[in-house]
Amino acid sequence: MDELLPENPAEQPPQILLTAEEASAIQTRFMTQVYGWMAGALALTGGIAMVVGASAELQELVFGNRFVFWGLLLLEVFVVGWLSARIFTMPINQAIGAFAAYSVLNGLTLGLVFMVYTTGSLASTFFVTAGTFGAMSLYGYFTRTDLSSWGNLLLMGLIGLIIASVVNLFWANEMLYWITTYVGVLLFVALTAYDTQKVKQFAFIGLEDQEMDRKAALLGALTLYLDFVNLFLYLLRLFGRRK
Repeated sequence: MDELLPENPAEQPPQILLTAEEASAIQTRFMTQVYGWMAGALALTGGIAMVVGASAELQELVFGNRFVFWGLLLLEVFVVGWLSARIFTMPINQAIGAFAAYSVLNGLTLGLVFMVYTTGSLASTFFVTAGTFGAMSLYGYFTRTDLSSWGNLLLMGLIGLIIASVVNLFWANEMLYWITTYVGVLLFVALTAYDTQKVKQFAFIGLEDQEMDRKAALLGALTLYLDFVNLFLYLLRLFGRRK
């Protein structure tokens, strides 16, 4: 095992020793930054979706051609994957721009829900989502239980949910639709707690680098943003009233 140790101990990066109070303060400040970025992204997505829902011209542009709609969805997948993989190597302004672009793209495609569901049911579902997300995020933040053991189970559940949802696009089976709905709600409720605890640990990535700290906060915000949006969409299946 000696070959794994540095030849000169002086070359090892300096360790930063923190008291429990200092660590807690750092995490609180960091998570405030994370929730701020997340709230801004949600507001941007919601605003764009509302504009699309109220504009016949934009609806025709986005949904009038299936190639445009599916192209936007594929672009969303590309942007979120690229941002997640490259966020720590790109300039901070580019990372912010990519996050904002993803929020706009998501808003364009989510304009569909404003076309399909009543404004009242969208509002009520949003508040149910916010309450559920808030409760589970608080649990993930404050619990002393290590939730890392949930990781593999949640990943397998997410993969299974994606496969079942894709299959049902072609099969259009009502029973499978409701199974994926309830599984989706439970899965993203659990992911909210799991991801919050994971993101909380990002607070120590950029202790001595402000730009790295902002990038870590952006990545955390993107993670929780995705949990919120997906939870909202699955709850909308349960509580949404169609026009």
